[in-house]
Amino acid sequence: MSPSIDSQQFREVLGQYPTGVCVVTAAPEEGPAAGFVVGSFTSVSLDPPLVAFFPDKKSTSWPRIAAAGHFCVNILSADQEHLCRQFASRAGDKFAGVETRAASTGAPIVGGAVAWIDCELDSVTEAGDHYIVLGRVRELQVETGALPLLFFQGGYGRFAPLSLAATGARGTLTDELRELDLIRGEMEALAGDLSSRCVATVVDDEDLIVLANAGSPDASARATLVGVHLPFAPSYGSAFAAWFDDERLDAFIRQVPALDREEERLRIARVRERGYSVGLINGAQREFASALSQLEQDPHARAQGTLKPLVEQLHYDPADLTTKTKTDIRVIAAPVFRKGGEVALVLTVYGFPKPNGVVDDYVARLLEATGRASRLLGF
Repeated sequence: MSPSIDSQQFREVLGQYPTGVCVVTAAPEEGPAAGFVVGSFTSVSLDPPLVAFFPDKKSTSWPRIAAAGHFCVNILSADQEHLCRQFASRAGDKFAGVETRAASTGAPIVGGAVAWIDCELDSVTEAGDHYIVLGRVRELQVETGALPLLFFQGGYGRFAPLSLAATGARGTLTDELRELDLIRGEMEALAGDLSSRCVATVVDDEDLIVLANAGSPDASARATLVGVHLPFAPSYGSAFAAWFDDERLDAFIRQVPALDREEERLRIARVRERGYSVGLINGAQREFASALSQLEQDPHARAQGTLKPLVEQLHYDPADLTTKTKTDIRVIAAPVFRKGGEVALVLTVYGFPKPNGVVDDYVARLLEATGRASRLLGF
């Protein structure tokens, strides 16, 4: 016999696990569109593509969705709590004032949702006082990529990403991700101390990949560049190139016109001597920052070919770091070394308060963090 479980304790304990908030919609053949809120949505299978949610048997909306034979799961954004309350109510028209369009099944897609998954009803199984509903995915799309609405400990909130890490795409970043796990605390502390964003990048052939992000960005954005590929080109990649061997450094420098190669070599030598790289504000930097904001919203918003010309115009690592020059610094990057002296990754801070004479303190704090991170990696 199963032990008796107090229902209040059950809710309290399970409430420690945060869940996303979705609106499930459908367009029955008869009557208006149907929709209700679920906090129990999950992926089930990749082949075939199946998802599931668990409606209460007492739900008055579920029978209409079941009769439709299809449904669309709309993942609500953190700014759509009002829609959550609207669809959770017993209002006569839950769709009043809600912008929608029809998915291929006819089910309404809720405007402004993070993403949507359009499904045909696959199966329904009784499970205590709920049903287990399986849906076979027919179409799905990231709509806005905004931060999701969460339900946690009886209330609604949002995910405030302090630190995010990329997955090991194609298995190529496995070792780097293991190293990242060791230094994550340094990234988070650095971003907090400088009131900045901090990203960790790695080199993958001709690209720089943003491996991790720390610092709390604008909650209305996708909030991360994690996984984005950026051009590995002079002068943006100097915090890596300054520690290359001669052969690899020569290949890197050959990306610039022949007449500029000696100056590029001197600039990279300055980075190695200083131990860090700095980027200064200019027109290209402003345009590049705008491009990064677009990539936060959509990793495919800008083609690599449109980014490289911008990168080549960035103003990095001047010969003299005068007081005036230091006030124009907007980006600071420094390497983290692994055992053997190879650069494992680069930590870059940006978005910090304007230097106003204290950029030396920012540099010192970054080098302190990269030094500790290097020791954690056995350097």
